[in-house]
Amino acid sequence: MSLIIPKDYNPVLSVRETQEAIKYIRDTFQHEFGKELHLSRISAPLFVEKSSGLNDNLNGFESPVHFSMNAIPNEDIEVVHSLAKWKRMALKLYGFSNHEGLYTNMNAIRKDEELDNLHSAYVDQWDWERIIAKEERTENVLKSHVRRIFKVIKHMEHEVWYKYPQAVNHLPDDITFITTQELLDLYPELTAKERENEITKKYGCVFVMQIGDKLSNGEKHDGRAPDYDDWSLNGDILFWYEPLQCALEISSMGIRVDENSMPIQLEKEGCLERLNYPYHQAIMEKRLPYTIGGGIGQSRLCMLLLKKAHIGEVQASIWPKEMIETCLKNNIQIL
Repeated sequence: MSLIIPKDYNPVLSVRETQEAIKYIRDTFQHEFGKELHLSRISAPLFVEKSSGLNDNLNGFESPVHFSMNAIPNEDIEVVHSLAKWKRMALKLYGFSNHEGLYTNMNAIRKDEELDNLHSAYVDQWDWERIIAKEERTENVLKSHVRRIFKVIKHMEHEVWYKYPQAVNHLPDDITFITTQELLDLYPELTAKERENEITKKYGCVFVMQIGDKLSNGEKHDGRAPDYDDWSLNGDILFWYEPLQCALEISSMGIRVDENSMPIQLEKEGCLERLNYPYHQAIMEKRLPYTIGGGIGQSRLCMLLLKKAHIGEVQASIWPKEMIETCLKNNIQIL
């Protein structure tokens, strides 16, 4: 069990006050976020057919919760890890146009997650996707979307401050951009996670770009599925989180693969057989729109804005008994 206990931790808000704040943050953020990026809210599935190839494979070793249905015999049904691929299909199916997009409240189960202050088996995030032109698959377009998301998060800081001035966490005024290779060159003696901590502590908020491919040291900064993000046009938004003395990832996002980048990434990962899935065939045949998208952690955002020490303070999940008891002894009540 990995657990950080901040010294003299004071949650400030009671459990019931925290629940009220969570609802306020979620309601307000999704409204402002949808308005900023011109996104429409839609409903989304909790599970998909395995044969569709639509589930998020994450780092490739996590296995989804799966089951069978009497109504659909001989088909394996998987609870989603995220909706990274499904959203792109939905944009086509629902007739969205260029520079239009969608967002949805995504709920997932990641049963193989290593539980700690920031990670839960239950994942709740705003999954979003937006159509762009092929010629807009550029770093400048990626950075523009990152800045707009950062702008909404900063706006939320002010909104929460008006309502809960005693609890709000004050955020940096700007976001810094750096590639994973630049980060390795800067801190060659550190691990990838240590490099993230160092750069985020220095600048307060960082967008770490180009995640998934091998770096000059022959290692990956972090794993990324090869069939949704283009590894040269993606990244993570990280905030320095003082209560836990570490970088806190709020969003993973990127410009999505096209008919050129996807087979290259699939080959690197040794999974070209995925080209037989309907989703992958639609990309190769240019039947899906070119898009940018990602996920923004709902509980993570509430944690960040309310200075909570454990994600279990802002979501209801299942935790090891030892973790629950240790938290309670240190004034941390996880749900």
